[in-house]
Amino acid sequence: MTWPKIESITSERLRLEPLSVEHAPEMVEVLADISLYEYTGGEAPSLEQLHRRYTLQTFGQSEDRSQGWFNWIVKPIGGSAPVGFVQATLERKASEVVANIAWVISPTHQGQGIASEGVRAMANWLHSKGVTGLEAYVHPEHHASMGVARNQGLHPTGLTDGIEIRWKS
Repeated sequence: MTWPKIESITSERLRLEPLSVEHAPEMVEVLADISLYEYTGGEAPSLEQLHRRYTLQTFGQSEDRSQGWFNWIVKPIGGSAPVGFVQATLERKASEVVANIAWVISPTHQGQGIASEGVRAMANWLHSKGVTGLEAYVHPEHHASMGVARNQGLHPTGLTDGIEIRWKS
């Protein structure tokens, strides 16, 4: 499958920049707060780990081309420091193209609607490129992320991937 080319996206308050390896140094600080991993597990990545991760993610698709990978760094308009990221993994399912979406916003910028606005901007872009459905996996106790999912028109399905609940449009 040929996937669309990632582009910058602008919303009312945010600029979504396509991920590059050069974002790694500034994202280390954004991803350093251990509270980000309360529901997802894991730990804050090192600069070296981010370099490796971003090198793979910027490839843009799986080796067999069955998935398209779209990752953006979220920055406020007029600001240069990132506040988080949004991402989507695209797959063809029957006659649809579905995006599994995710988001992470620094705790110092949470509670301001940034995640919802960034995800909405990404979702609008994805829909303009032919994506017909959205899904996300959200921990059942992560109320803020459930709110972001609801704001995108997603609803819990009752299906899980172990712990997280699958939300779908």
